[in-house]
Amino acid sequence: MTDVNIMTGGPHENLSDDWQQLAGEWIGVDRGTLRLVKAGIKPILAVGDFDSLTASEFQLVREHVQKIEQVPSAKDDTDTELAVKAALTDFSADKVTLVGATGGRLDHFLSNLFLPLQPRFLDDIERIHLLDEQNHVDYYGPGTHEIQPLPGYRYVAVINLTPVTDLAIVGAKYPLKPWSAAYPYAWASNEFIGNEPFTVSWTTGQVAIIYSRDRIGQKVDN
Repeated sequence: MTDVNIMTGGPHENLSDDWQQLAGEWIGVDRGTLRLVKAGIKPILAVGDFDSLTASEFQLVREHVQKIEQVPSAKDDTDTELAVKAALTDFSADKVTLVGATGGRLDHFLSNLFLPLQPRFLDDIERIHLLDEQNHVDYYGPGTHEIQPLPGYRYVAVINLTPVTDLAIVGAKYPLKPWSAAYPYAWASNEFIGNEPFTVSWTTGQVAIIYSRDRIGQKVDN
């Protein structure tokens, strides 16, 4: 399996504490490349317009990254979209994890959250994941899926990002009988029963499974 992690330029405080321990190669997106270089990680590719870097910062990137794809600021694709495309096409990634893709500007976050729904990425939707300090996001297409507990995450949400048909949850703390809607909806704050997996199924639509945990230092539940 080929894992490719993509470091974007989101706020540092939103990064998971163990992001540097992620297995696989790295692609840097714009200022995210500088974050990798400063962490001692040599990305296999850097992509972006790099307009967020000073001249000296970009020089540091050039000294540590062998392959840099500098693109114009005005273009059809975002830098992150170009990075995901490269991970799937050029590096044949089996798993793509976006890091630093949440927090900060809401438009950037929503662009990243909905990125796997684009027709060009839809066939690979289950390969794409998002990770930050409090959340781990997986994507699924129609079918029956067994959702396994993830250590460190108490809560799990089932969110249809598109219209959905016959969405059902079996074996979780809060089950759901087959349900259909023409609009996105978040079945949030569900939980596993012990360490047992639960099953989610639906016939049409795209669904995100979001594992989440409360902020670090919180002593009681919300």
